[in-house]
Amino acid sequence: MPKKRITLSVDSRIYNKYRDYCQEKGIILSKQVEFFLKKELEKIKDEEE
Repeated sequence: MPKKRITLSVDSRIYNKYRDYCQEKGIILSKQVEFFLKKELEKIKDEEE
């Protein structure tokens, strides 16, 4: 599936802390955002059924 570049505005303190956490754990931050979006869509789908 093709990737889509997006621009987000978030609290810089939250972003910096989470970025540091991801770096320490070897996690790709953009994959975490993608995972969150996917889970939210699954919740919406479940609520609609």
